[in-house]
Order: sequence, then structure tokens, then C-alpha cells
Amino acid sequence: MSAPASDSTPLSGGCNCGAVRFEVTVPLTGAIACWCRRCQRRSGTGGGPNARTAPGSFRLLGDPAAVGAWDPGDGGWEKVFCNRCGSQICSRDPADRDRVSVRFGAFDEDPGIPVSAHQFTAYAAPWGQPPDDGVPRYPERAPA
Repeated sequence: MSAPASDSTPLSGGCNCGAVRFEVTVPLTGAIACWCRRCQRRSGTGGGPNARTAPGSFRLLGDPAAVGAWDPGDGGWEKVFCNRCGSQICSRDPADRDRVSVRFGAFDEDPGIPVSAHQFTAYAAPWGQPPDDGVPRYPERAPA
């Protein structure tokens, strides 16, 4: 899903303990909220918004030894986190690691881009439903 790009760049963010930092050097290209079971388990919430970066605009900073990653092995995107404090940072396309989606909560400030769709709503937990915000909802993956 595309949305108006944020013009607040560079953007920065990181984990709770400060060991992992990142920057996004060009405007974000879109944002969606995911309600899949995998996102529920890794976040402990019903779902969450993610901002898409332009290819090549995301850069990890800080201590490389603190960066952990999990590849679900089923075509899903690799999940990047701080292996010291457990904070979620982003997801990366395993076929093209320049394609990155950053968790909204990892940004230092408001990323400045609205959520334009909710995906995997068929898996939303009864206790954590997508908000009634008027944006499109997709029971499975949102169209690109």
C-alpha cells in the first residue's frame, strides 16, 4: 500500500537499551498495520504498524554484536531485534535485504506517515482488533 511519503528525514530510532540504533535517510514510502499471529507473538500485542523504507535508505548503527535476527524460513520476512533487550527493530525481505519495514515503536519520534491498510485481519485476536479508522482491511496480505 502506498501513502503520502513523510518528509521528516533523516529519521532515527533504536532499542530500549541503546545498543542498536538506526537511521532512515529518505522519506518513508508507506505504512501498514499487521495483525498476523506471528506479529502478535513477537510483540505481545494484537498487531502493529510498520513503515516501509525506500530501498537502501535504512542503516543499522550501534553495536553490530547486539543485532539479532530470526528468519521464519517460510518466505516471511526476517525479524531484526536487539539481542540484549529484545526490542523489535524491523523486518527485512530475505530475497532483497534493502527492502525494510520498521516497527513504528522503534522510531525516536513520530514517523510522520499514516497507516494506509490493515493486513492479515483474519488472524486478529479477539482482545486486539484493528481500530475502526476507515483504512482498507485485508484478511490476508495487503496488495503491494
